[in-house]
Amino acid sequence: MTFLHLLRPIMPLLPEVSKPTYRLTRDDKFMWTAAALVVYMVCSNMPLFGVQRAKSSDPFYWMRVILASNRGTLMELGVSPLVTTGMVLQLLAGSKVIEFNPDDKEDRVLFTGAQKAVGLLVTLAMAIAYVMSGMYGDVSAIGIGNGILIVAQLFMSGLVLLLLDELLQKGYGYGSGISLFIAAHISETILWKAFSPTTINIGNGTEFEGAVLAFIHLIIVRPNKILAIREGLYRQHLPNMTNLLSTCLVFALCIYMQGWRVYLNVKLGKARGAEQKYPIKLFYTSNMPIILQTAFVSNLYFISQVLYKKAPTSILSKIVGQWEAAPPAIASSTHLVPVSGLAYYVSPPTTLSAMFRDPFHAIFYLMFTLTACAIFGKMWTEVSGTSVRDVARKMREQQIVMKGHRDTATVKVLARYIPIAAALGGICIGLLTVLADYMGSIGSGTGILLTVTIIYEFYEAFMQENQDALKALGYKIG
Repeated sequence: MTFLHLLRPIMPLLPEVSKPTYRLTRDDKFMWTAAALVVYMVCSNMPLFGVQRAKSSDPFYWMRVILASNRGTLMELGVSPLVTTGMVLQLLAGSKVIEFNPDDKEDRVLFTGAQKAVGLLVTLAMAIAYVMSGMYGDVSAIGIGNGILIVAQLFMSGLVLLLLDELLQKGYGYGSGISLFIAAHISETILWKAFSPTTINIGNGTEFEGAVLAFIHLIIVRPNKILAIREGLYRQHLPNMTNLLSTCLVFALCIYMQGWRVYLNVKLGKARGAEQKYPIKLFYTSNMPIILQTAFVSNLYFISQVLYKKAPTSILSKIVGQWEAAPPAIASSTHLVPVSGLAYYVSPPTTLSAMFRDPFHAIFYLMFTLTACAIFGKMWTEVSGTSVRDVARKMREQQIVMKGHRDTATVKVLARYIPIAAALGGICIGLLTVLADYMGSIGSGTGILLTVTIIYEFYEAFMQENQDALKALGYKIG
């Protein structure tokens, strides 16, 4: 009996969204997708009840960009439990630690149930750990009752996210709920830093936090218009127009490179030799390389901060990383920034001037990011069922062969493209991330890459549905 079959008795106890009993229209899917997004946005701005305002640094500050997390709210955990569970089980299944046959319907149902059950357990464990660690105040100060209430709020929020994700994946909406929430969180951050009406005074008079409003305000109120334009473009410690323009440039580059792909001519045995083109995209592994790289760095940050707080003068702490409080002007939430050690060198330079002051840091960060993304890209193809052998097996089962080649040559032909696409795509994603970080883009390079790739996947899903609808009506799609 396999691990998955051991979970069969608890399957009826797990909450589940039933599949739609009728074909949903495009408007219905838009409505459900928008409703799921609204629920997430409300939860991400609703503060937790029973907490004390934390004055300590936020150890998870660096992870929140990819986890759709917002400190002190119902979305404190974000999609972290679901993403962590999904990736770990995917890795275990891909490395054959867990016996899982994706072609077996029962195995697929059990695997989905395992993700759900483990995800809820991880959510509960993380909620308890957050409370016990004192993130919301000392347990003796907030009381056991409030502690239990906070755990319940975090657990129920995680359950809501799980059901919203399942709702969209079951066909009520478009794409994945997790991807939707990540993109929405990053987009919200970019829009807020561009148009925030909050006013701040850091010694140069009252300024708007949002780059666009600050630029307009400075031009209106400052008598020297040239200096006002210069300050609006290059002001330090707050979002400026150069940051916003670089964000738009990186967005455009990402969208442009999403269209890079190689087409292989194949013949369909089931359709009496009909020919078709099989695409292999440059971003073959999508955004997984940068997600894995960011998750690795974020965990390194967390370990480094723990070591620094426990023994700041130890040799291990100095090697892994030394930290100091972020300047108040840029600390929208209290957090630490690395100033030396490994954690410092794997983090992007904060400004262009910092990059020129320490060029070794900039070069090390560039090489580390490109190498990590290339390695993670190739590794992910092996454990996610998209390697050369896996794709060749699926093509053989569907009676698809390469045009102009024997049936046995499929593996050889795919081996010319897929490993290169996985590694080169990872390098390109890493390069775009580094470029965005060096240019000071709003939302960080990782956040922009995630947002663009997720939005593009939603766009492709939408266009594919349109094509399927037209084919159903008898229109010929070229």
